[in-house]
Amino acid sequence: MYGKCLMIQGTASSVGKSVLCSAFLRILKQDGWKAAPFKAQNMSLNSFVTKQGLEMGRAQVTQAQAAGMEPDARMNPVLLKPTSDRRSQVIVEGKAIGTMTAMEYHEYKPALRRRIKEIYDSLEAENDYVIIEGAGSPAEINLREGDIVNMSMAEAADAPVILVGDIDLGGVFASLLGTVMLLTEEERKRVRGIIINKFRGDVKILEPGLRMLEDRIHIPVIGVVPWMDVELEDEDSVTERFRRQSGEGDIDVAVVKLRHISNFTDFQSLALQPGCRLRYAETAKDLEKADLIVLPGTKNTIDDLIDLRNRGMDQAVIRHARRGGMVFGICGGYQMLGSRLRDPEHTESGVPETSGLGLLDMDVVFEKEKQTTQAVGTVACTTGWLAKYNGTALDGYEIHAGQSTFGKDAHSWLRTENGTDGVMNAGGNVLGSYLHGVFDDGQMFAALASRIREARGETGKDSAPVSFEAFREKEFDRIASIVRSSVDMEAVYRILRGEDRG
Repeated sequence: MYGKCLMIQGTASSVGKSVLCSAFLRILKQDGWKAAPFKAQNMSLNSFVTKQGLEMGRAQVTQAQAAGMEPDARMNPVLLKPTSDRRSQVIVEGKAIGTMTAMEYHEYKPALRRRIKEIYDSLEAENDYVIIEGAGSPAEINLREGDIVNMSMAEAADAPVILVGDIDLGGVFASLLGTVMLLTEEERKRVRGIIINKFRGDVKILEPGLRMLEDRIHIPVIGVVPWMDVELEDEDSVTERFRRQSGEGDIDVAVVKLRHISNFTDFQSLALQPGCRLRYAETAKDLEKADLIVLPGTKNTIDDLIDLRNRGMDQAVIRHARRGGMVFGICGGYQMLGSRLRDPEHTESGVPETSGLGLLDMDVVFEKEKQTTQAVGTVACTTGWLAKYNGTALDGYEIHAGQSTFGKDAHSWLRTENGTDGVMNAGGNVLGSYLHGVFDDGQMFAALASRIREARGETGKDSAPVSFEAFREKEFDRIASIVRSSVDMEAVYRILRGEDRG
């Protein structure tokens, strides 16, 4: 039935669709409605594991949290995780079904349409409203025939559309006009409102352009949303975070920028922590002054390790560790710290075997089946610098195909309920874990920062950790307030209820 959903589409990628969806979902929650997010297809290396052990894109996880709902893989039926420039792992209903080229996936998409519609219908039936997110632009006319995520999805759900343009990119009027003109007549009828996003300045200066745009496209502009410095998780690697420093403090944290970096949302909580100065490193020189080097997750562990060698960054990490500097690896980054990595079935790479960085006494063998599960880890150290944190619980989730075996010089520091321990070296300065989200509650960074300061002979600087979950709740309320004040919400509700159809 028309009136239970609203679709947010954009003139391009990264115009702010995901954030606006989160804002609308939080507004609906505040107004007493039960609303769920939905995106038929995501392409992203940032993913999450639900309580059922199913994998889904981070954007819809964030939106579910904004709506006060438990993340559900139905909110993102198809997730594509690029493994190279030409191939992607295809995850359907939370489970990987294989790796496909772009053409293979294009040929497979028609088979997904009926199932996506069934999944959407089941989600809609359980909620007052569904906020649907599009992908990229609906005006990619060469992709219209195989579309499952933009106007095809709007038609399947009988959803009205709000079209979003990013004025910060420049040319917003041309992009909005061009997008509308490239739609079919039936598709144009679905577009019920326009939002201009990321505006800096006085809206009065913009008003003549808004009227001219409305005169040409005959669709009302229902809002101009100002630029918001949003600290929510990014959907994919099209992010400004890689190019700027976040946070201020005395602990310099360098996250190694891998070619196929995944789940870099692990580090958004770090910039909130007192004393943390976070940046992403792309060269060996970028690592020279780091207090803590972090090796993040990756979809292609062996290929990215080879790339690190080609850039000379492997030796920079090793030198840092041998000087006693702190190194922390998560998931694929954890695997890189080991002695040897084997991929006999070419699960992740065309390279069957390579040596690791040799900083942990651990070997890794990649298997076809991924482990996807939520997990609780417990710090298990009775000696050394981590002893005072013994028994501390760290929540998170695991997504990995590699299985680790440990030698006598691998010392367990983190034990999880499913047996995938985190280990460290004898010196306690090189640690790793499969647990994504290990930094989210701030406790792990606080422990690492304390150890770094103790090594410097500094005391009295430690601060209470900041919970990313608590921060995120405030951020949802903040963006909801901004959107309420800059968008005609009465018009949004009329569109949601179908009252503007005449």
